[in-house]
Amino acid sequence: MLRRAARERRQYIYKRNKELQEAKLNEKRRALRVALESNKELPKEVQDDTQLQKDYKYDESKTAATDDVPEIDDEYGTIGEREPKVLVTTSREPSSRLAQFAKEMRLLIPNAYRLNRGNIVVGSLVEAARANDVTDIVVLHEHRGNPDGLVISHLPYGPTVSFTLHNVVLRHDIPNTGTMSEAYPHLIFHNLTTKLGKRTQKVLSALFPPEPKDTTPRVVTFANNSDYISFRHHVYVKSGPKDVVLSEVGPRFEMRLYEIRLGTLDMEDADVEWKLKPYQRHKRDVLAE
Repeated sequence: MLRRAARERRQYIYKRNKELQEAKLNEKRRALRVALESNKELPKEVQDDTQLQKDYKYDESKTAATDDVPEIDDEYGTIGEREPKVLVTTSREPSSRLAQFAKEMRLLIPNAYRLNRGNIVVGSLVEAARANDVTDIVVLHEHRGNPDGLVISHLPYGPTVSFTLHNVVLRHDIPNTGTMSEAYPHLIFHNLTTKLGKRTQKVLSALFPPEPKDTTPRVVTFANNSDYISFRHHVYVKSGPKDVVLSEVGPRFEMRLYEIRLGTLDMEDADVEWKLKPYQRHKRDVLAE
């Protein structure tokens, strides 16, 4: 089973890399054609690609035919075709506060199931999740009793995305929260506009079922501010034709993207797509422009 999963992952990565290379080549072809038609200087990456310029006559018809390049098939290509099935668990020997946080996350995410970790190793956890058609595994971590980490691993091929958690407030710490509705929520994503931000948005939105009903009273918000994503969870009641009353039901926390790894939770040697390196003196990727 493990060898089969590893083989399928290699085949998937090979296919996706070929598609990425073809997409980059199409972009260069398009840039070359635009530069020639507008009599402008060629972009640097096109100037350095002498083979592309030699093949231009051959590629010219192909370039025109591939102006509308379809979106590259990625790990989340099936979003909208089926409802997600999410497994929520924790690190080993969780504190009572982390266990309570896991319960609240299970209620927060529709179609989620909570698993007491016990002595289950990561490899067995991922293998069992694949066998039961789980789409995502959410693992919660803590430091001295306070939740401080959230890992989302998408199945069957990845990616695995890690966030640090800050200022976690549980439902029971918020006064007058009432009962939590389990209706499919509306999702609001704010200020996730860059390529990295859109990648993060896709990872988070894949946890929730698509196309909730218009009458759903639940709203889940991910609002980015200086690369810290504020998570809020509200229910609302209409008090007039254009007025609503919001009530926070929790939990509440801030997330910061730490790492995106191209593999599942059990693949320790998987390639790193992006990693937070705040102390390096160079222009870093951000979630918003």
